[in-house]
Amino acid sequence: MGTTHPPNNRNSLGDISVLYVHVLLRAAEAEGVNIPNLTHRFQLSEQTLTSHAARISIPRFMRLGHAAIEACNNPALGLRMGALSRPVDAGIAGLAGESANTAGAAIQTLIRYALLTSRNSRGTPTAEPMKRKLQFYSIRPYNSFNYFVIDSVLGAWTQFLRTVTGHWDVLEKVTIEYTSIGQDELFDAWFRCPVQFGAPDNSITVRADIWNQGTAQAQPAMHEKLVQLCDKEMQEIQRGLTTGDRVKSLLTPLFRGETPSLETIASKLGVTPWTLQRQLAAEETGFRELMDDTRKQLARDYIRETETSLSEIAWLLGFSNPAALHKAYKRWFRLSPGEHRKQYRAMPRAQH
Repeated sequence: MGTTHPPNNRNSLGDISVLYVHVLLRAAEAEGVNIPNLTHRFQLSEQTLTSHAARISIPRFMRLGHAAIEACNNPALGLRMGALSRPVDAGIAGLAGESANTAGAAIQTLIRYALLTSRNSRGTPTAEPMKRKLQFYSIRPYNSFNYFVIDSVLGAWTQFLRTVTGHWDVLEKVTIEYTSIGQDELFDAWFRCPVQFGAPDNSITVRADIWNQGTAQAQPAMHEKLVQLCDKEMQEIQRGLTTGDRVKSLLTPLFRGETPSLETIASKLGVTPWTLQRQLAAEETGFRELMDDTRKQLARDYIRETETSLSEIAWLLGFSNPAALHKAYKRWFRLSPGEHRKQYRAMPRAQH
């Protein structure tokens, strides 16, 4: 948790701490999956699994979850992960949240420092205290490789609230962006509130009495100390980012069906377009170059490491149509997206 890596060494789609891999493996084991076989297949060594700093790529994590679901034949494995989540599984952010005075403060702490244990190019979780709403970003398009991610995140947040308050009924409602997979009653029963599928977002809304309730492990002095440690680690992460890195992190969620403008990105960074151009020039790069490079990295990873269709990838990267993506891909890699995917499929996948 205290070690950061240069952004260029990371998978462009994102990475996740092995703390969450442990949760997945615990859930799979509870469902009867042969864990040694699974970890061997995905080349997860004991050294990796016992390192607090180790992370794996988001695509690898999704393939691991998909393999576990296939092995136990439980599409709702994500809920099992949620049920088996503990505050410590969110690292130092979980411990900081657990020691907060109220449940609302606790879950907001957890979400505020989510970057310490996971990084996704799609976005970051957010909290709306006035609405008591906690929202996870969209990871469309949805398929059997990523349903469990939404289930496990919303489930883990719910379990966290249950743990810190000692109450089972903690939510008013749950919204899930993907359409129903035919297990509505199971989800309603697990969350103990209405669950809406095919919703505009992925979120949980906390009951007012729970939001304001004191926590079982409240310890103001310890909370202050842990928050200071979280802030320090967040600052270390931010210090390691160039202006170009920050631009890239903003571009990905904005691509979806359109091409973000320099003005939009500058506004999100709190600077004028001219200042942003000057800062990028000082780093010997430019906005158009960064946009092209970001699309190139993401296109490669979508093609190589996901089952996402070309039309969906084109939309995710802001291209007007698949033909525009195809043209750009050949310019970047001198082969078509289909040829690249075919080559990659012939390689051992677990090691990527």
